[in-house]
Amino acid sequence: MDFTSIIALIGGITILLVLILRFKLPAFIALLISTLSIGLFLGMDATQIFKTVEKGMGGTLGYVATVVGLGAMFGALLEVTGSAQSIAQYLLGRFGLERASWTMLLSGFFIAIPVFFDVAFVLLIPIVYYLQKQTQKSLLFYALPLLAGLAVTHAFIPPTPGPVAVAKILGADLGSIIVMGIIVGIPSAIVSGILYGKFIAGKIFLKTPDYFTEGDAHKKLPGVGGVLTIVLLPIFLIVLKAFFDTGFISLSSGWRSIVNFTGHPFAALIIANLLAWYFLGIRGNYHKNNLFKVASKSMEPAGTIILLTGAGGVLKQLLIDSELGLDLAREFTRLDSSIYLLAFGIAALIRVLQGSSTVAMITAAGIIAPLAPASSHSNISLALITISIASGASIFSHVNDSGFWLVRQYLGMDERQTFKSWTLMTTILGVTGLFMVLLLSIWIG
Repeated sequence: MDFTSIIALIGGITILLVLILRFKLPAFIALLISTLSIGLFLGMDATQIFKTVEKGMGGTLGYVATVVGLGAMFGALLEVTGSAQSIAQYLLGRFGLERASWTMLLSGFFIAIPVFFDVAFVLLIPIVYYLQKQTQKSLLFYALPLLAGLAVTHAFIPPTPGPVAVAKILGADLGSIIVMGIIVGIPSAIVSGILYGKFIAGKIFLKTPDYFTEGDAHKKLPGVGGVLTIVLLPIFLIVLKAFFDTGFISLSSGWRSIVNFTGHPFAALIIANLLAWYFLGIRGNYHKNNLFKVASKSMEPAGTIILLTGAGGVLKQLLIDSELGLDLAREFTRLDSSIYLLAFGIAALIRVLQGSSTVAMITAAGIIAPLAPASSHSNISLALITISIASGASIFSHVNDSGFWLVRQYLGMDERQTFKSWTLMTTILGVTGLFMVLLLSIWIG
């Protein structure tokens, strides 16, 4: 790898960080400018660079735009119909106050599947307030398990946008990522949310804000059985297809066609949307016009993630077309380092420097993709690389991350308390995730 290539890559990443941190430019534009800069540093001509932009953007968005768009509408329908509260209240009633921290972890884990992290947190924080008032324990005793459950699902388990985007850039199978994400995510959430949450709650006592009122306890919520069925159905269909794709069990051609069709993320999410629209929306006495407005509005945050993912695809494509990715792969082979450690390290560095976990995941995936072509890795290996990136992009949330301020505000903490609780929790979660990936990588060879 020559000196020009090194300067091109370092220069491009530096430009990305300066544009985001210093000039507050949207990450989508910053990523595109950074990628164009790398191409210019490498001496590529304009025609070649812009063909690469078109190829990378188009090749990535055809898949991601559909999955993220359908996922956003699905989450919005669950949000407006009170489905998140229904799951949380059911689990709380089922397990009782003595296991409430586990209830909040499970609630976060399930609810973040269709609902964006910040929205899910705002929806469920009143339940954390209620628990604190009932038990007089620190808010952190319940809030950190909730946040750990939300964070793990948000980063590790499709169809949330981050892992979907990384999967497309790496060429990984969503079903395998879901399985590995659950296997890695559960212990990561327990260590960071339950164990560390209990420890730090004993050090920092936080009470419910004075402005909190319990609200209308008699508000009718949808039945939890139907909600959980609708939430888990797309994941079941996707994982079922991935299971039969392994070839361990054969199916007749007719059943195989049905599994292939319904298990594709497009079909699985369309089915989930239709069920949510009818059973939670229409049958829940929500007017069709209101449901239409909710679904349309959900496209606003989805649009940002879709464009950002496209820019990540452009970065990957430029590294491939310029052969800089090939140079990086040769150097990586020479170092004989773990691809999982490298994926984690790149994502962690970008996360700490610029704050956004989504930007960190997508940028790291663009850099790692040429080093880990799908043709030379199994589905499980690619899934573990995806989880490594997600783990790195989860660590050390601090003042340049909007999540830091969201948690600080709703829990009524100062900056020092937020560092000791939320920031350390995200770091423990990411490091535990990497540890689990390395263990699993030894097992699968």
